Amino acid sequence: MNTIKDHPTTQNMRDTISNGQVRPIGENVKDQSAKTSSEFRNLADSRTPPNKSAASGQPLTHYHSFFYNLLSWENPRATSISFLTTVLFIFAARYLPALRWTFKVLYITLGSTAALELGGKMIFSQGLATSFRPKKYYTIPREALEASLEDVEQLINFFVIEFQRILFAEKPSHTITAFVTSLISYWLIKFTPLWGLSLITVSLLYLGPLVYMSNKEFIDHHLENATNVVNAQATQVKDLAGHHTSRAMETTKAYAGDYASKAQGYIGSARGSTSPRGAKSGAMSGAKSGPGDAPVYQSSDFPHAPKQEPVDGAMSHQEQYEKSPFGGQAEAAAS
Repeated sequence: MNTIKDHPTTQNMRDTISNGQVRPIGENVKDQSAKTSSEFRNLADSRTPPNKSAASGQPLTHYHSFFYNLLSWENPRATSISFLTTVLFIFAARYLPALRWTFKVLYITLGSTAALELGGKMIFSQGLATSFRPKKYYTIPREALEASLEDVEQLINFFVIEFQRILFAEKPSHTITAFVTSLISYWLIKFTPLWGLSLITVSLLYLGPLVYMSNKEFIDHHLENATNVVNAQATQVKDLAGHHTSRAMETTKAYAGDYASKAQGYIGSARGSTSPRGAKSGAMSGAKSGPGDAPVYQSSDFPHAPKQEPVDGAMSHQEQYEKSPFGGQAEAAAS
């Protein structure tokens, strides 16, 4: 005991308490509670439309500022509480029969109300449930309903706008991250239950920014090196592609010039063979038929066409020809 009492650590703690440097537990709890309430107010006040807009010029919703403030850990107590609440909700939805409990509370409440009403009418001739009935049923004010609907509209538009910004690569890094996440989720969903996948997603959303901000210089340095390597490789591939393209164009031009000169030579030789002198000599040579050529006919080799009407009484073409002037001329010439 004397050893523990005389230990330097024990002496330091005693001196700290005696000097008033250790605050009571109640004050610490009150101080932490005030800081937590202040951070939640700051988180609620951050729900204002941001100054920047999307690439299309459309204004962003106030949920963009809210989620950025929440996930960037600017209010660590509020972010930690929301993270733990979300995780507990996932586990409760997985292991607690919430829907069954809801129906249980509902049938107990309605059964108790019906029993009180019937018992009161039987005993007191007046229902007990109707005696507690308010004079006017509660309704949701129109202003509150419109505000809630507007808030829901902003929340839905937040997800719609963010999906389009990722889909159309407004920020390529976000698109690549979403691609990797969806690819990993596609393989994880085969053997991971839905609540497990939800737990992993929530953990990445909350803890990913925290890890990045805690190691920002280290991560930015490696990202810069990776970007430089990718840019160097892209430049090298671009130069190589340009070199091969220029060589292909030169080869194509050489082949095109060669084929054009050959085509001009063929056209010149064809024009020389179809000149007037060649055509005339070809006609003269065609007039004289050789032993193997086709016979050449002249107009005198064919009979004259008849120039008068057929003679009546002629029984054949031979008789008509003999009675015609051509036939008479032929007989006179023969005599």
